[in-house]
Amino acid sequence: MSRMDRYKHIHKESDKEEKQTGFNPRKSKETGRFDERYDNQYNDEYYQQSQQVDEDRNHAYQRATYSENNGASIPPKKPIKPKKVKKRGKRRWLRWLLLALFLLIVLPVVFFFKGKYAAENDTSLPKEAAEAFNGVTSADGSKNILLLGSDTRGEDAGRADTIMVLQLDGPSGKPKLISFMRDTFVDIPGYDANKINASYALGGAELVRQTLAQNFGIDCKYYAKVDFQSFEKVIDSLFPSGVKIDAEKDINLDGVDIAQGNQKMDGHVLLQYARFRMDEEGDFGRVRRQQQVMSAVISQLKNPLVLLRTPESAGKLVGYMANNIPMSYLLMNGPSLALKGASGIDRLAVPIEGSWADGYYDYAGSVLEIDFGMNQQAIQNFLAN
Repeated sequence: MSRMDRYKHIHKESDKEEKQTGFNPRKSKETGRFDERYDNQYNDEYYQQSQQVDEDRNHAYQRATYSENNGASIPPKKPIKPKKVKKRGKRRWLRWLLLALFLLIVLPVVFFFKGKYAAENDTSLPKEAAEAFNGVTSADGSKNILLLGSDTRGEDAGRADTIMVLQLDGPSGKPKLISFMRDTFVDIPGYDANKINASYALGGAELVRQTLAQNFGIDCKYYAKVDFQSFEKVIDSLFPSGVKIDAEKDINLDGVDIAQGNQKMDGHVLLQYARFRMDEEGDFGRVRRQQQVMSAVISQLKNPLVLLRTPESAGKLVGYMANNIPMSYLLMNGPSLALKGASGIDRLAVPIEGSWADGYYDYAGSVLEIDFGMNQQAIQNFLAN
């Protein structure tokens, strides 16, 4: 049935009324007059007819579904609800957040373990054995790291060629680096007084820790020992094009010639520059250059390309060296070292100027006899500010 047929009787009644009363709906609309009775009747009839059509369709749907399902009763068809429009902006923001977290957290961890695995399985270098180390947290809450560098070749084999203490979480909030000259004459717990680097040969990293605590009042929680060859590989991994550094003088060591002035050094050349002490300054000049090298490396970590390589290179460093530094400490303080150290790292060399004198002992050779009170005070002031 068409719509015109359904409402034919309404139009007929309308025509009758028009003839009797002279009512013309179209004219009324144009003039602004309105017949309420006619409009209400029309709307009521239209609503009833619409409801009847919906019921007829629902009954037809039930009959069809009833026959298709072999007589099973089917509930009336529910009206279709309009679909909710999803807020794409919110979902897009969430995707970007997850991507950022993945890039900042997951990928660096993956590359760190990749580098660590590669270093631990590098058969070209001897393995560094882990040592017993009874680390102590400092009174100010900082967990200092004892850094030991060794050369397994020549007359110094078995002795620590480099002794440093690195503080990352101290009260000053700045990275701090203290270097101890290896000829410093100290009391070694359980042994006769000797050069400080002899403490490693006598009792490993643990005895070095005890020696520093007894003579200088500085405690170390963790230790890390790296061989010079491992140092070269880590530097080349971080800085494939070399480390920028201003060489303070012309140097020749183990067949490596270094000219004075600004230049880029690869891992091997940088190591020779840091090891050199065959001049009038001796260990004083070497310690200064070692600190210069450390400062240059840390300050250049701010380069975006270097930062991308840092997680893998840090993994290699950890894999090559013997250490007891927990992963949680590295994750918490590693980024701050790269960010804060980019503006420079505070450095102190012990013994300080004016606190030492040359000495000599038959069993130890040439040594530096120092004023322990002056150096202990200098260390405390350095770490506090």
